[in-house]
Amino acid sequence: MKPTLSQQELLDATHFCVIVPTYNNHKTLKRVLDSILDYTPNIIVVNDGSTDETSTILKQYPQLTQIHHPKNSGKGMALRNGFKKAIEMNFEYAISIDSDGQHFAADIPNFITEIQKLPHSLLIGSRNMTQENVPKKSSFGNKFSNFWFWFETGIKLDDTQSGFRLYPLQLIPKKYFTNKFEFEIEVIVRSSWKGILVKNIQIQILYDPAERVSHFRPFKDFTRISILNTVLVINALIYIKPRDFFRKAKKKGFKKFFLEDILESNDSNFKKSAAIALGVFIGISPFWGFQTLLLLFFATLLKLNKIIAYMASNVSFPPFIPFLIFGSLKVGSYFVSGTTPLVLDSSLSLEDIQQNATQYIVGSLILATVSALLSGLVTYFLLTFFHKIKHKPQ
Repeated sequence: MKPTLSQQELLDATHFCVIVPTYNNHKTLKRVLDSILDYTPNIIVVNDGSTDETSTILKQYPQLTQIHHPKNSGKGMALRNGFKKAIEMNFEYAISIDSDGQHFAADIPNFITEIQKLPHSLLIGSRNMTQENVPKKSSFGNKFSNFWFWFETGIKLDDTQSGFRLYPLQLIPKKYFTNKFEFEIEVIVRSSWKGILVKNIQIQILYDPAERVSHFRPFKDFTRISILNTVLVINALIYIKPRDFFRKAKKKGFKKFFLEDILESNDSNFKKSAAIALGVFIGISPFWGFQTLLLLFFATLLKLNKIIAYMASNVSFPPFIPFLIFGSLKVGSYFVSGTTPLVLDSSLSLEDIQQNATQYIVGSLILATVSALLSGLVTYFLLTFFHKIKHKPQ
């Protein structure tokens, strides 16, 4: 299908190329390249160590920019080298399209039209995963990936695994840690963390079991993806989300941020109180080193305000730690027998605390639970009281 005149004008006005990573897809490669050439001559083909007839086919296209890997290095490395070449050639955007024939080059103008509306965004083609011939494992894998992308970035997408994408070359990260299929997850998560808008657009899809060759290895690649998501989740909880919290607060002003984004949030009084209770519980409980990780995990799981919970968890702010430790030991002494009473003065040593570890753990969990319940209840009644005053008829 040839582009319309208006589409062609838009394509010519946008400085983009199409990157085609390919590995042993000789059955569909020529059809894919010919269809792309209807829309642009700016094609970078990355032959990732193919052992079939790919090299012979590519000799028919000397006008195309070609990169040949001596051996298979993985789709991620193919895309990374494609990006590098596209940047050297001064392209602003790169559209990646798989060579297995599942995508339609006719959707390229849709990417270009959308990027004119939302410059510098990263667009991912959203496939209809419910249509005929779509493997169940692909549908499940996509849902799995969508969930973790949402957890790591807070953005809900319908399709995070599609290989038909548009990348803003100058904005995406310059260095990466993955080379295989999991690269396509790393690049969109880390791009989102950089503030790049990541968005789906609808595309057509063709799953032909007779032609399509998948190089996805369920066990190895799923393990790689799981390890990557573990690293990304930890990074998101420990660094990215707290960073974004303080950036937003600093940009708006802490007082205005507190009044507008926290006290005047759309959450009910119960949910605000529950967020404070969660923060207090995590802050006092004996999960040192994992408190922020656990806090953000449970706040996300329970759909509670992360900002309120995080602020409440600062009950364990350094100056208060000695009092919390002593309070935990004191409470624990009523429930754990055979412990030596401790006194909070200069004679209290780390060895004393270590000898009373069980007393401390039990006491801190009890103290955390009681403090969380009390703080939650007090907060709920105060919020309800002030709400009634604020909305009292004049």
